[in-house]
Amino acid sequence: MAEQKPEEQTAADEDAVDVEQTDGAVTEAAAAADSDNEADAADLDGESEAPVDLEAELEAAKDAALRAQADAMNVQRRADQEIEKARKFALERFCGDLLSVVDNLERALESNGDEQGSAALAEGVELTRKGFMDVLAKYGVETIDPQGEPFDPETAQAMSMVEQADVEPNSVVAVMQRGYLLNGRLLRPAMVMVSKAPSGE
Repeated sequence: MAEQKPEEQTAADEDAVDVEQTDGAVTEAAAAADSDNEADAADLDGESEAPVDLEAELEAAKDAALRAQADAMNVQRRADQEIEKARKFALERFCGDLLSVVDNLERALESNGDEQGSAALAEGVELTRKGFMDVLAKYGVETIDPQGEPFDPETAQAMSMVEQADVEPNSVVAVMQRGYLLNGRLLRPAMVMVSKAPSGE
């Protein structure tokens, strides 16, 4: 076989280098194309997941808003209840102080009602007492007068026990001082005398 000339050898080597460079460029281009395809696929996956995430966030925001609205309504309702309670019982101390005046009027009626010449005085005191009670009633004050009723420790205070054969045991046989309610709440218990069965029975 004939030997190649130096010029021919150099040309062959250059051709081989060109082929290698071309192959390398093709390989790099293919790799870049694959990388771009993977990036595009990742972008598509991210775009498909994004609406799901947004919907979940929207639902969470709606739920939080509803909870906040419910909490606000509960706070408002409790505040309204406290205001109403304060309005109802703002006069509790005032009404309690007035009851001693009513007591004195009733004592005056009891002590002077049977005396000669005191009818006019008794009538005046009674009218004053009635007017007083009418004013108190306008503000929710009610009288507790449990005469003849079973003793109720929630609204009355037993001052003494007496034996009574003709009355059911634990009944109120005398009211020494009336009790009062303010809008259904006990303002002052009634002071009463309670019956008990005779000791011989």
